Amino acid sequence: MDDGWAREWIDAYGDAWRHGDDEAVADLFTADAVYTSQPFRPPLTGVEEIRDYWRISTSTQEDVDLRFGEPVVVRNRVVVEWWARMRDGGREVTLPGCLMLRFRAGGRCEELREYWHEEDGRHAPPEGWGR
Repeated sequence: MDDGWAREWIDAYGDAWRHGDDEAVADLFTADAVYTSQPFRPPLTGVEEIRDYWRISTSTQEDVDLRFGEPVVVRNRVVVEWWARMRDGGREVTLPGCLMLRFRAGGRCEELREYWHEEDGRHAPPEGWGR
């Protein structure tokens, strides 16, 4: 089975993040998508809430170095690790995380759950990361 569609979506998501492009990220989701950015935060519902979250979240980020690991694809579900290093509000930070995604036919994401950790400074991923 060709999983190239998942990598294309992840690449588009990464490009939107690197450029702080809330419109581009909104195009990746269904109109009624659910986006949970942290386990203890309430989920965002609908593309407008996702767009607003992205506009605010990425507005303080600069010099984003973002990498994704190899995605695990099972039917319409995708899991992929990510590793981001950036300046956020003038602070150097590293954010490793994981996306858990569910897609509708046609390739738009209907549910995103992510888990991430923030660490001060720019840190490289550990050896073997992302496989």
